[in-house]
Amino acid sequence: MSEDRRIERSRLLYERAIHDADASALAEAGQELDAVEADLALARGRVIHGRFLQQRADDPRQAREDPDELVLFERAGQLYRDLGDVCGEAEALFWIGCCYQVIRRDNQAAVPVLRQSLELAVLAGDKPTMAEALRHLGIAEHSAGQLDAARERLEESTRLRREDGNLPGVAANLVGLAYIAAGQGRRDDALALADEADAIAEANDAQGIMRQVQEARAAISDGL
Repeated sequence: MSEDRRIERSRLLYERAIHDADASALAEAGQELDAVEADLALARGRVIHGRFLQQRADDPRQAREDPDELVLFERAGQLYRDLGDVCGEAEALFWIGCCYQVIRRDNQAAVPVLRQSLELAVLAGDKPTMAEALRHLGIAEHSAGQLDAARERLEESTRLRREDGNLPGVAANLVGLAYIAAGQGRRDDALALADEADAIAEANDAQGIMRQVQEARAAISDGL
């Protein structure tokens, strides 16, 4: 249900409570508004995260954490949990883990949250969130030098993204897999993965990922 429809439904429930003396309608109205608040908190947190990524791309030295980001994701997670919205909670937990990993560079804090996100996403059958959690768990494994585990995570994430039609996401994962292949001494595989990522990114006009491919090729050519 859209946010506008939820807000309108809360108004109608309020009227039912007043006109028909139906106290349960107010509780239901509150739940509708909690769902709106959860969606809005998650959306605001994503925008803040996007600003951080832009700042980091422009000048990594100027990128700073916005303290509101984690607060918003945690608020969304709590609201979804209270509403029994497993899919929403899984997504909120992913973003909490992403905040720890990407912004705070704290994989020790990120990994348990990402695992919980993955478990709930599997339970809800939420492939996009499953793919996101797997990708970032793979990034954590890569950082820890666990290349086989990282490859397994990213390959599964890539499979899910292909099924879901998220081709720019597939290209981004292929860049990660290229780095892993290079780290395992599979240089030809690494270059082939980079070529595939570049072709997909170009076909989908994903300029940011095309830049990532260029960086990966340079790193592979330099022997990492």
